[in-house]
Amino acid sequence: MEKHETRAFFAARAATWDDTFPDDGPAFAGAVAHLELRPGLVALDAGCGTGRAMPLLREHTDRVVGVDLTPGMALKASERGPALIGDASGLPFADATIGAILAAGLIGHLGDPRGTLLEFARVARPGARLALFHPVGRAVLAARRGRELSPDDIRAEHRITPLLQATGWEPVHFHDDDDHYLAVARRAASASGA
Repeated sequence: MEKHETRAFFAARAATWDDTFPDDGPAFAGAVAHLELRPGLVALDAGCGTGRAMPLLREHTDRVVGVDLTPGMALKASERGPALIGDASGLPFADATIGAILAAGLIGHLGDPRGTLLEFARVARPGARLALFHPVGRAVLAARRGRELSPDDIRAEHRITPLLQATGWEPVHFHDDDDHYLAVARRAASASGA
């Protein structure tokens, strides 16, 4: 999906997005727990949408910022904490400053997943965790969209694992079942893939 299409899709839904799937809280909490946050670390909610995860992130660290491409989404998120209008592929943060990154529902909307994962690696501190998350698994999401589950899906384990490894991330956990999708990786100490 092109950036302008993504922006238009989410702009039309920003006001009612939180009402669409109101029972996602426990799945989000589980994803946040995998980030192993602690006080003092900066947590980035990349593609933050309305900022639903920001309060959960703040339970583990007081330094949380959201970034979303869609102005209406970032505006809603700013009601829950600092949120910037921005592109995940060009983040306004210095190198090695972010302690954890949550990217909920983001990876499937990226035109350049490799470039964005490299950008995440650039801003992440060594050892930082990245959680690529969706509150339902790939099969459920495909069914919701009236599609068949595709082995070409970027979120498929055989596709996302080598992509993470090639962009400076060490995969540590993978789950893709009806209840949620979660690929967790740790920022490699060296930037060999970045």
